[in-house]
Amino acid sequence: MLRRSLLLLGLLLPFAAGAAPEYLIKFATLAPVGSTWMNLLQDWDRELRAKSDGRLGFKFYPGGVQGDEPEILKKMRFNQLQGGAFTGYGIGRMYSPARVMELPFLFHDTDEVDYVRARLDQEFRAGFVANGYRLLGWMEVGFVHIFSKQPLRNLEEMKTRRVWLWQGDPLGQAFFDASGLAPVPLSIIDVYTSLSTGLIDTVYAPPLGAIALQWFTRTPYVSSVPLTNGMGALVISEKFYARLPAPLQQLLRATGSRAGEKLIAATREDNRKSLETLKEYGLKFVTPDDSMNETALRELRDRAATQLIDSDYIPASVFDKVRQLLQQYRATHADAPASPTP
Repeated sequence: MLRRSLLLLGLLLPFAAGAAPEYLIKFATLAPVGSTWMNLLQDWDRELRAKSDGRLGFKFYPGGVQGDEPEILKKMRFNQLQGGAFTGYGIGRMYSPARVMELPFLFHDTDEVDYVRARLDQEFRAGFVANGYRLLGWMEVGFVHIFSKQPLRNLEEMKTRRVWLWQGDPLGQAFFDASGLAPVPLSIIDVYTSLSTGLIDTVYAPPLGAIALQWFTRTPYVSSVPLTNGMGALVISEKFYARLPAPLQQLLRATGSRAGEKLIAATREDNRKSLETLKEYGLKFVTPDDSMNETALRELRDRAATQLIDSDYIPASVFDKVRQLLQQYRATHADAPASPTP
């Protein structure tokens, strides 16, 4: 009898272990299978399932199989998906003031990024909720560089190239308008093919992203000076979050915050390694000429910021707050590296 019971238990356990959780988060991301991002997201899922006794967990859709970020957001509105890992592009469609963190030539280093983000965290989180989303954790894509088929040392040379713009991105459009450039708008999913066909010859991405998406195989030159630090976020719909029992809400917030911290740390390390990988593959790093000096970069940033403020994409009050925070930080960190300043 005991043997028969143990055999029955052994047959049932695999089905119990694989059972769908009571609350399933269908979660999409552009991160490819096997990437550091996906590995850490899967760690998050395992932690959630273990600590919720199997009641809460994820079903992941990696590698852009659910479409570009606007498509993911559309599916979230119709409850076909409940969440996703987003870059600043997607964040701008949920709560655009947070994209002040991606203004070009704003931050010197990641210490400044961390300082400002921590002091605006609650304000940003409230903004997500007001628009129907729940921010669970911050992440990053890292410092964004220009990758090109020809060396680019100044804006005049860039004006002769076919530069990609993530289609529908107001911040990217403001930067190109401020630079006097006419980019080629495309979905991120179309970039690799368009580099191969010659529709575009210049793109922007963090080193890790350029490798993960294989763009670096079509662009032998890289700018040595980054444009901005690309942000990211782990987000679910507020409607789904509101349906969760309070203990599961608390668990999701706590684990999401830790997952975000791990993703930021891992992304920074992977981007550092990716820069070395790019050099090993023979990519050449191009230093801007004297026309792209500190004053010129600061003016370029401020022209882009003015356009975004005029359109109310980023309120002037938020931009001013960031500049004040940076001034506070730099006043107590006299050894901060020389770079464009507010």
